[in-house]
Amino acid sequence: MKRKLIAFDIDGTLLNSQKEALPNTIKALEKLRNNGHLVMVATGRSRFLAQPVLKKLAFHNYVVCNGSAAFLDHKQVYKHLLDEAQLTALISELDELRVDTAFIGMDAMGRHSDFNVSVMDEAMRSFGSHVPKFDPDFKNQQEVYQALAFYDANYEGRFDEKYPALRFVRWHEKCVDIIPENGSKAATILHLGRTLGIKQEDIITFGDGQNDKEMLAAAGIGVAMGNAEDDVKDVASIVTASNDEDGIFKALQELALI
Repeated sequence: MKRKLIAFDIDGTLLNSQKEALPNTIKALEKLRNNGHLVMVATGRSRFLAQPVLKKLAFHNYVVCNGSAAFLDHKQVYKHLLDEAQLTALISELDELRVDTAFIGMDAMGRHSDFNVSVMDEAMRSFGSHVPKFDPDFKNQQEVYQALAFYDANYEGRFDEKYPALRFVRWHEKCVDIIPENGSKAATILHLGRTLGIKQEDIITFGDGQNDKEMLAAAGIGVAMGNAEDDVKDVASIVTASNDEDGIFKALQELALI
């Protein structure tokens, strides 16, 4: 069997609605590794927010911060930081609009503002995290791989043309990820595939969210979870069962990989 690169989103994909990996998901990961495939995580989380899952599920390879960093065997092999000048200008505008922001480094995060902590809390709790510590100097002291802007659909598309070096990817109804314009999970996974000599046709991705759409469309086979929104399912090659119904295990069986 040809070696595959198989990448899994975390929230809503590897983890069920109780934020746990199903027993059959764990078995499937072990079988994939035993069969010689490159098994990795591809998440919007930073490394420190992904660490509990990486450790519990024995992942040594991972794409984090929506593609802004990648690790093979825990060694960083790719880095793509946010454009500092445009990020500074954007944050100034968002401050005027009283929109909260936070900055994400590889192993820490800091909140820039506290206009509406309850909105931040709602978004962060949606994946089991918490409001970042208030640290207005974070951006000046750490490398920034990703930022968060806590706004709803009323501001959708408002900043895209003004800040062309930045991309705004919604993951919650009240929050977007800010990542490099030409960065994504998809771009980084394809880069890793080229580096490792794995063809695009041999890349398989699993996801459920808006920030997974590109990697589902770009992969040789993109698998959308049954709990994904319809527009995510539309770009996938396969739609499997939900993250509560052994979707990963069933799709891998369908693909004859386990």
